[in-house]
Amino acid sequence: QVQLAESGGGSVQSGGSLRLSCAVSGDMYGGYSMGWFRQAPGKEREGVAVIDVYGRTTYAGSVKGRFTISQDNAKNTLYLQMNSLKPEDTAMYYCAADPKWSLLSLDGAEYKYWGQGTQVTVSS
Repeated sequence: QVQLAESGGGSVQSGGSLRLSCAVSGDMYGGYSMGWFRQAPGKEREGVAVIDVYGRTTYAGSVKGRFTISQDNAKNTLYLQMNSLKPEDTAMYYCAADPKWSLLSLDGAEYKYWGQGTQVTVSS
């Protein structure tokens, strides 16, 4: 079993920055592909950024150039640095993980483990 716990959400003005963290615990033997997803009220969940065990990444077009996904394997922590935030980035952000090594999909249905989420609110 793998447990994921997000933190770092909050309220920020348009143009501001936030860094989300996802602490990973449990049986991580062999490595996992991981990602960040978000869901705004009344909208479907969408993939934001994902990273595989080799460090390769995929970003949604709406965040490319503004968001950066990274991981610190020594700390078992996944990060999402969000810059130049826009009101349309407002959503609940979730961390996800899957034991497939090279999963670079932005489809949340392909990920096995999920955190509880952290809220990000961007005001104009």
